Amino acid sequence: MVIKELISVTLILFSVIDILGNIPVIISLKQQGNKIESGKATIACAIIMILFLIVGESLLKLFGVDLPSFALAGALVIFLIGLEMVLGRDIFKSHPDLKSVSVFPLAFPLIAGAGTLTTILTLKVEYQMANIVGGIIINLIIIYAVLKSSGWIQKKLGSQGVEILRKIFGIILLAIAIKIAKTHIASIF
Repeated sequence: MVIKELISVTLILFSVIDILGNIPVIISLKQQGNKIESGKATIACAIIMILFLIVGESLLKLFGVDLPSFALAGALVIFLIGLEMVLGRDIFKSHPDLKSVSVFPLAFPLIAGAGTLTTILTLKVEYQMANIVGGIIINLIIIYAVLKSSGWIQKKLGSQGVEILRKIFGIILLAIAIKIAKTHIASIF
């Protein structure tokens, strides 16, 4: 394991995962009455990322899905979540018997979504497997810390601060979704 590679992988994944940018989404999900279990969400992210690192390409090939199509599907889900945040409308309906959003939409597609998973597959070309796993683990620790402290962050921001951030980051999510789509749409058509 080379420290420089580990740092590079960690920073690349940190910027793509953007857990700090997801704070308004996390708070918004909580305000809708949903339960966020930090440990469960972090474990789900770990399983998704590590599993995709190992079998991602094979799994996509098995279903006849290419990376650009996978990225576009993830972009669509991110776009709809951003739309929810900006318009204040519920697109993803909560089920009364399922109050936890720890796995969907939090772990997937927000944290370990198409962008993260595509990046993980791309990193395999350039970096050693141990460094990628190390970068994932470091990011999982950060994810857990942010999820665990989201209540404290919400109290510090107040309801108006949360609403402002929700709208701003909703627009940013829309832009990210469009960027992902724009990057991959040419290779599909």
